[in-house]
Amino acid sequence: MISVIEFPWQQEAIILHSQYLINSFQHWMRNSLLDGNGSPLETAQALFEAPFVLVSHGTESDPIFNYGNRKALELWELSWEEFTKMPSRRSAEEVVQEERDRLLAEATTKGFITNYCGIRTSSNGKRFYIEDTILWNVLDEQNQYYGQAAFFSTWKFIT
Repeated sequence: MISVIEFPWQQEAIILHSQYLINSFQHWMRNSLLDGNGSPLETAQALFEAPFVLVSHGTESDPIFNYGNRKALELWELSWEEFTKMPSRRSAEEVVQEERDRLLAEATTKGFITNYCGIRTSSNGKRFYIEDTILWNVLDEQNQYYGQAAFFSTWKFIT
């Protein structure tokens, strides 16, 4: 289900974005998102193929996802093209939007939050509960706010 752009991690913009994600995570969490060192291309591929879910959105007034690794695309049941056109608010049910917005604002102020949990919905209506999520501000090479990212490796489908 990766789609026409089968390997988005090969694009220059995604290679750079991957560095922003990794460097920002290191900045806020004082921990590495990935083990090992490699070239920027190898790192971008490792992040895309990682066994955890990693997503990010930009700084638009209604933020749009600008990254989702393979696990995220599989979980939301979307292609790269579909995922990177979707407002991030559409990943959560409307009834939890207020709580989601509050947590995003808290992360913006503090730089990150940990242990977030909540219900998300795939493009086909499958609901899943995410746990132990880390949400952090993504910074560019000038340490300017570039968006937000989320990482989680635990989820359960809800029937």
